[in-house]
Amino acid sequence: MILYPAIDIRDGKCVRLIQGDYGKQNTYGDPVEMAQKWANKGAEALHVVDLDGALEGTFKNLRIIQSIVETTMLPVQVGGGIRSIEAIEKLVEIGVSRVILGTAAIKDRGFLQAAVERFKETIAVSIDAKNGYVATNGWTKTSDLKALDFAKQLEEIGVQTIVYTDIAKDGMLAGPNFRELEKMNEHVSMNVIASGGVTTVSDVQQLAQRNVYGAIVGKALYTGNINLEDALKEVNV
Repeated sequence: MILYPAIDIRDGKCVRLIQGDYGKQNTYGDPVEMAQKWANKGAEALHVVDLDGALEGTFKNLRIIQSIVETTMLPVQVGGGIRSIEAIEKLVEIGVSRVILGTAAIKDRGFLQAAVERFKETIAVSIDAKNGYVATNGWTKTSDLKALDFAKQLEEIGVQTIVYTDIAKDGMLAGPNFRELEKMNEHVSMNVIASGGVTTVSDVQQLAQRNVYGAIVGKALYTGNINLEDALKEVNV
């Protein structure tokens, strides 16, 4: 299993939100320096989110993302406000290894189809779920689409990787929703990256035992609940 330290960027800073609430934010300094910190501690890949882009629907913070890619030399997956083929092209050009589509994948299937046909496994889709239904627009709206149904539709289109987030768990240090993750992993053959609520090294261990492809760790790294080196030992046994 691949562990992805999360770096969320807002107004040029590395931040953490609680349940996607832009009014509940902790700031942790320079995102490039934070990326280097996780790289130095043994991270094998990074998960970067442009929170400005996720909220506003326009792609921002490209320069910072490029600096993270060039500084760490790690595979970097990026999401947040990516609504066009041109935006994907820019990210691929600066060396981003995986581009994560969210709201755009739900609202514009033609765009998703075109992106998958052109960029293939480089494209992943984020499924942010609340009460079993897909949430959009930086978690500010809930659709009438069931998360598992959406995942099956994505698989038919050719998507190879999904990032599954239980937004009730995200930023709460309450543990992942193992039941929903197991259900998702059992019903699709895509790579499933778990996100939301990963709080302890035991959580990481349990996800690895469930054969989840990857896990994103956010707040727990920043609060010290999880030591990255210890977590990496669990997934590399």
